[in-house]
Amino acid sequence: MTKIKICGLYRSEDIRYVNQVKPDWCGFIINFPKSHRSLAPEKVRSLRRELDDAVVPVGVFVNQPVDTVVALLNDGTVSIAQLHGQEDAAYIAALRAAAPGHPVWKAYKVRSPEDLAAANHSTADLIILDNGYGTGETFDWSLAEGITRPWLLAGGLTPQNIPEAVTLLHPYGLDISSRVETEKKKDFDKIQAAVAAARKD
Repeated sequence: MTKIKICGLYRSEDIRYVNQVKPDWCGFIINFPKSHRSLAPEKVRSLRRELDDAVVPVGVFVNQPVDTVVALLNDGTVSIAQLHGQEDAAYIAALRAAAPGHPVWKAYKVRSPEDLAAANHSTADLIILDNGYGTGETFDWSLAEGITRPWLLAGGLTPQNIPEAVTLLHPYGLDISSRVETEKKKDFDKIQAAVAAARKD
């Protein structure tokens, strides 16, 4: 069964939605003011206390100091670090050393075969292939044919195109945010439909 992450939660209502639908993971965007979904660490800690234990919390970070990420991993606020900036192998190694046992994911914008090669060679535990962070648009899925490791598909996923994506690409999981929103707020019906589509075998 394809796993699914609902990303960009920032309200108590969002937590209630995922508690009901129970995707595999949920994501919090931390300290990234360019996104309307960005949260300060203390707000994430507050929302985390409302989250059902069946849903694994993921912290989404863009070029944050290692100490910031480590603190949120080690105090249990998030269980996984998802990196969306220029974090390199040394950064990933530093995270692993300071927060052992916590998976590290790395996102890659896929525009060319070279991008895919970089993703294939990443030292991260899991990679995410995306069109660009938060664009809500798909990338050229044919580029993913050369992937040789478990990965998450992101970018422009909807309940309507999820079945095609799963059939064509066989990703380990899906990462969805903007396309399960209405007027920049998470929409329960869209979340429910997306999770059902991902889990339909």
